[in-house]
Parts: sequence; C-alpha cells; structure tokens
Amino acid sequence: MPHLEDEAAQSTSALGPLVGLTREDIFGAVAVLLRETASDPQRLMRHSKAMGDDMIKIMTGKSELAPEPKDRRFKDQAWQYNPFMRAGMQYYLAVQKGMANWLEELELDELERDRARFISNIIIDSVAPTNTLIGNPTAQKMAIDSGGLSLIKGLKNAYDDMVHNKGMVSQVDKKPFKLGENIAISKGSVVLRTEMMELVHYAPTTDEVYEIPQLTIPPQINKMYINDLSPEKSVVKYQVDNGIQTFVISWKNPTKDEGHWDMADYVRSCREAMEAVAKITKSKKVNVSAGCSGGQTAAMLASKMASDKDDLLGALTLMVCVLHPKQNDIEAGSLISDNGLQLARRRADKKSIIKGDDLARGFAWLRPNDLIWNYVINNYLLGQDPPAFDVLFWNADATNLSASLMGDFLTVFETLAFTKKGEVEMIDHKVDLSKVKSDLFILGGVTDHITPWKATYRSTQLFGSKDVTYVLSHSGHMQAILNPPGNPKAKYYLPKKPGKLPKTADKWLETTEEVAGSWWPYWMEWLQKRGGKKKKAPKQLGNKAYTPLDPAPGLYVLDEC
Repeated sequence: MPHLEDEAAQSTSALGPLVGLTREDIFGAVAVLLRETASDPQRLMRHSKAMGDDMIKIMTGKSELAPEPKDRRFKDQAWQYNPFMRAGMQYYLAVQKGMANWLEELELDELERDRARFISNIIIDSVAPTNTLIGNPTAQKMAIDSGGLSLIKGLKNAYDDMVHNKGMVSQVDKKPFKLGENIAISKGSVVLRTEMMELVHYAPTTDEVYEIPQLTIPPQINKMYINDLSPEKSVVKYQVDNGIQTFVISWKNPTKDEGHWDMADYVRSCREAMEAVAKITKSKKVNVSAGCSGGQTAAMLASKMASDKDDLLGALTLMVCVLHPKQNDIEAGSLISDNGLQLARRRADKKSIIKGDDLARGFAWLRPNDLIWNYVINNYLLGQDPPAFDVLFWNADATNLSASLMGDFLTVFETLAFTKKGEVEMIDHKVDLSKVKSDLFILGGVTDHITPWKATYRSTQLFGSKDVTYVLSHSGHMQAILNPPGNPKAKYYLPKKPGKLPKTADKWLETTEEVAGSWWPYWMEWLQKRGGKKKKAPKQLGNKAYTPLDPAPGLYVLDEC
C-alpha cells in the first residue's frame, strides 16, 4: 500500500505544456508505427523470428528473461516458482523486449522514435498479465484466503467508481477527510472576496511578526489548501509559527459562464490581492510565493509590475515551476506538435472551460502504471480500498480550467514568452523578466517528472535579479514542496560556496553538497532576512476596509467540478 501513495503523490496533476497534447498527435504516433511496420517486411520477419525463438525457450523452460528489479508487478514468489505463472510473465517480457528491439531498428528520426516508444509503452503496460485476475497470483490468493469476498468488494469498488467517480479508478479513500476539520485547519479568515478569488488571512501564532507579509499564489487547476494539509506538513502553519504574516489566494472554480477569464484577469486579481495585503499589514512591500502554474502566473505578474514601474513586489519564491520549457523536458513532450498546439487552441476557443475531471483523466493515461493499473489491481482485483492519503485527497479535488487561460498558457509555451526579453506582448506589456529585480528563491525536485529540476533551474538565468538562490529537494513534484522538518529521509542540495549561479544545471550540480533534513528552515531563514523588521503581531485579522468574512479555508474551496 505505501508504494501506491508514494507513486501517485509524485504524479499529481499539474498544468503545463501537456494541455497542448491532442488525440491527433497520439494517433499520428500510432500511424508512424504502422507505416514503418509495413515498409520493410524482411525487418518484420527478422524480429518475428527473434520473438519466436524467445517463445520456444520459454516453452522448453530455458528462457532467462526476468523483470527489472524495481518492477513491483512481479514481486509475488509465484512468478518464480509456479511454472505456468513464470511462463506467462516471460511471454509478456518477450513481447516487451521484442517491441523495444524493433523500435530501435525502425528508420525514425529522434522525435518520431520518442513518440513511438512512449505510445508502445502505454500499450504494452495495458496488456500486462498482472492487470487480470487470471494473471495475478496475489489476487488469486486473496480471493481464496477471503473466501471470494475480495472479488465481491472489488466489484463493489468498480461499481462505485462507475457511478460516483465518472468511470475513473479511485486513487484515494476520501471518507476520512473533511475540510476545516482534519484538512486545512489553520486559523484564519477570508478578508476579501471577488468573483475570481478569495484572499485568506491566517492568524499569527507568535507575539511578534515580520513587517513584510507573504502572499501565496496557488495553481489555477488545484485548490489552495495544498498549503495547509495536516498540521505537520502545513506550509501555512510553518510560516505563521516563524513570524511570517501569511496570506493565500483561493481561486474560484470557473463555471461555463466564466470561461473568458484569461491570464490578464488572473494577474489583475493577484495585484488586487497584493494591494489588500499591503493595506492590511501597512507594508510597502509584499513577498510572493508560487508553485507550478501559479509560478507562471507570478512570473507574468512580476513582469507586468516591472513594466509598470510598480515596486510593491518584494522577494519572489518559485517552486517546481518551469518558465523556459523544452520539448524533451517531459516524457510525453515528444507527442506535442505545432499542429497539435493549434488544434488544442481552436478547441479551447470553442469551449468555455476544460473540465477538471477531463484534465485528470488525460493526465492519468500518460502514466497508466502509476495512476491507473496500480489502482485497478489494488481496488478491483484485490478488493482493497485505495489509500487514505491527504495529498491524494487534495489531488482528486480537481478544478476546472477556463478556456481563455488555457489559450494563454499555450501562447506562453509556444512563444517561450518568458525567455524573449520584450519580444512577446501579453497583458498590455512586453514580457521581460530581465527587468524584474526582486530577490529570487527557486526550488526544484530531483525526481520531479512534471516540472523536471533542470528545467526549473533555467529560470535562474531569466530574471534581472542580483540575488538568486536555487535549492534542489530530493523528492518529486508536490513532495518536493511538502517536505517539512522531521522527515528522516529528507535532504536537499546547495552550492558549497555562495556566488553567482552557473548557466547550466549540470554545472550547478557540480558545485553542490548534500544537506540532510528539510529545506524549509533554510528557506525560512532566507525569507525572514527579507521580511523587514519585527513588530507586534496584530490582534485581529483584516482591517476596517477588509473585514473578516468566512473562516479559513473559505467558501471557494468547496466548489466542485
């Protein structure tokens, strides 16, 4: 069970260039495979013979094919000691091996080969024997040991998913969690509500606070309470416990009538929130923290404010955020084409919103072993409940994406707007991060496949900031952020000596050393140094102009797709 939590937590949904992935690109990759199959019959015969030789060795018990040590699907001892199970596993591995060898010999360019490899892996993973009752010895034993009750429970789980989860296999048991009771329980209040967002002001827990407040901008396709899960992994609690005046934006889940909300609207909302934070705290600066697509929004905000000579922005923290994407950054990036991006844009223009469930479903099928087949086995074949894990509860609480905002994210990806220094115009200004002078803290995750750390590192070269800090957490996507003190496995990487950051991630890595523990204390020290002087903590939330409305985490987090 723990490995289900770990793998899915590293595969949480995120908004990135994959919003430009279309079915035409996927079908195109399949068409290339079929075309190459028919183009050289001799090559096909040669590989068919090689696979046939493997089959003969399997039937005669002479095959030495074995799964990769990290492949958990074949951990049951029956795969080794039961001759029928062992043969079934080896037949599957022979197909897997034959496909890999065949792909290597096809006359494809590098991009086509990557596309073909990605699609073929999805197909092969789907036909693994472990995905069926007859081919899964662990499920068979469970059925015998439970007197068939595991199969009945599996059918019930499948029925519940069809009726209550829109046909998607459940990744989390939601029943133990309730917002405001055991999730998102930090004390605070909504002090500003607009049609697009709520601004939540969290109550201080120290006698003194730093005068410069911190505003967090969350991603638009995820709910804000990722910043305040359980108390032991709450970024909000950690901030207020260390004297930071803490504010978080909570985005409204857009409906069909609100699909016109675009990047300009979201940036204006962020600026409105900053103004409210400044007035409430009587500060001339507001530090900003943002992650993933929220980081892209924060970067656009910073560029716009620099263009307007607006000096309200203080220090800026960007977590697991890519501002300079490249097609080979992500595993499925090879499937994205210029034509696909244009098709995605036209479809976005015809729709008002992209449903959060549709985004989650598409994302899951890009990593089917981690996000689908693991749960098919656990929930349906073994008849067990999915894990009750707070990060997965949050991830399953999907939100819609306005079509106009999706179009703007596609523009950012297509034009590489953040890298062009004034060549791309968006939000009534020419995007230019070199004009942003704020002190900068950037976080990446070693095993992050959604926003790969080397891609996040490129952001260090985009800004005009003289003070740039880059930290590499030894975790995946959201787990890189939710990495509180007390985790014995936590570690991160920092340069051995302070100084100007190298141009490339590889060069930076050569200069680093491993540091045991959470990176949170290091970040907090960095933030406190940029927090101004200490003053007496306010006794009340908000002020006369921004009076407290509803308790944290507010009302907008309750909206469903």
